[in-house]
Amino acid sequence: MDAAGSERAAILGMSEGGPMSLLFAATYPARVTALILYGAFAKRLWSPDYPIGVPTLDRQAYLELIERQWSDAADLGVVAPSLMHDPAARQWLSELRRMSASPGAALAIARMNSEIDVRHVLSTIHVPTLILHRAPDRDVAVENGRYLAANIPGARYVEFPTGDHWAMTGDVDSILDEIEEFLTGVRHGPEPDRVLATVLFTDIADSTARAAAMGDHRWTELKSAHHAIVRRELARFRGSEIDTAGDGFFATFDGPARAVRCAFAIGRGVEPPGLRIRAGLHTGEVEIRQKEATGLAVHIGARVMNLAVAGEVLVSSTVRDLVAGAGLDFEDRGSHQLRGVPGKWRLFAVRQ
Repeated sequence: MDAAGSERAAILGMSEGGPMSLLFAATYPARVTALILYGAFAKRLWSPDYPIGVPTLDRQAYLELIERQWSDAADLGVVAPSLMHDPAARQWLSELRRMSASPGAALAIARMNSEIDVRHVLSTIHVPTLILHRAPDRDVAVENGRYLAANIPGARYVEFPTGDHWAMTGDVDSILDEIEEFLTGVRHGPEPDRVLATVLFTDIADSTARAAAMGDHRWTELKSAHHAIVRRELARFRGSEIDTAGDGFFATFDGPARAVRCAFAIGRGVEPPGLRIRAGLHTGEVEIRQKEATGLAVHIGARVMNLAVAGEVLVSSTVRDLVAGAGLDFEDRGSHQLRGVPGKWRLFAVRQ
């Protein structure tokens, strides 16, 4: 820190980096603005006064495994079980281990880590401290994180119900959100991706009346057939299913012509089971956050569908303009006020 000209810093210690960070915070509190520990521990091995540590025989078996198999294919079952069946991840870890340390060096480091015990410094930590731990952690049991939180004055403890020992797998955003809020007082969350997309909304025409006439069992079977047809066509035209509510679907496409043709394919596909759909499409900027899609374009697409009649594919003028030259014909349906959307919108029915 002196060499870098850093007077004070927030220290983040992961796993066996936690004890080193604890020692630094206890020794140089004036240089530490905050201490963050992830998947960390105060003591590695079991002892009568620390029953949450790793049993000595288990640790010895691990050391022997390092000595015998350090250069072999890596096993992610302990540090990242979510990736243990991912060949690329196993290959990456194997290469990383070989480039990082020889078998002898790895064994020496593991033996040193086994001797770690910084319990005596916990009560002397007087800097803002955040402790993060994933409950299913197979490498450092969650009781270690709880012990740190119980013995560091004023520490804030956050436990996550899922995840690996590795912080870079699983729900990384939740970890980063906690760290950001702890250090800055603000939690921004992941920034949404804004993309140009065509949104497609469909639903079964007259579904309430049909369900009442057919009865629950037969209607459920027919609706399942409808869902299978919709998903088949979405896959064929490279659409992304965003949501399914009742008898309706919401999907996005990166091309408006494919979205229109998918809507027609769905309409044709559900005819043999005796159904008719209505569909609405619009192209605009959409916010993509995880598996959700939001934004004004989504609302417009839904409102366009609401104005379609049975068997009709209705599109906004934006879609009509973007697919010029794609061999699609349209019939003007005039200008409409879409509920909750400013301005008038010109709509077109696609001719089959």
